[in-house]
Amino acid sequence: MPAVRTAVSVPRDILDDVQRTVGHSFAEPALLAAALTHPSYAAENPSASDYERLEFLGDAVLGLVVAEHLFQTFPDAPEGQLTRRKIAAVSGTRLAAAARQAGLEHAIALGHGEQGSGRVKDSILENVVEAVIGAVYLDGGLRAARVVVERLLGDIASVEEAPPADPKSALQEMTQARGLGLPRYHVVESSGPPHAPRFVVDVSVGDRAIGRGEGPSKRAAEKAAASRAIEALERSEDPR
Repeated sequence: MPAVRTAVSVPRDILDDVQRTVGHSFAEPALLAAALTHPSYAAENPSASDYERLEFLGDAVLGLVVAEHLFQTFPDAPEGQLTRRKIAAVSGTRLAAAARQAGLEHAIALGHGEQGSGRVKDSILENVVEAVIGAVYLDGGLRAARVVVERLLGDIASVEEAPPADPKSALQEMTQARGLGLPRYHVVESSGPPHAPRFVVDVSVGDRAIGRGEGPSKRAAEKAAASRAIEALERSEDPR
């Protein structure tokens, strides 16, 4: 377990309250104190550890726990649907709301500048939730982290899918995740008068065209092609 500096950034009674709220009793309370310590406080108190490293770890643990839960709950869902559900489940807005509901905003050690800003920012609350999950993982392992994620986020499976992202961005993420490289777009046809043009675009990965779209502009046709390509990839176990 990595060393955590031991300056008391969060009072013991607050740590106890947080442990009861999240449902995990820490063998190393210093980990939880660090998870609740904003970098502004650590900058003013150099012997204190802040939450940034724990946030990095907790983000990965949260993603794994949610992905595992959705994978098991929706055995027939395609990759794209699972991805959209995961995005919705771990959105910054939802994490910040979970932090407020759990009362974490009152447990965070902030520097004087952040204290003077009034209400704790949603971005800080999102970071703290991830850091707490990271701290729980280090202290109690993946099983303990699962318990805390489910306690903080509630019924993950009931969260509605996030609206689809820009199809070109979504396609690029999907092809890179599968090791297929970057999509390439090629105009295969343009027609119509200047005031009402029509474009047809193919999108390819490697040497294979995986989607075709059309629209009144190259951009619109590229988006349509990307949407068709995403549908094709979701239906295919091995798009190569």
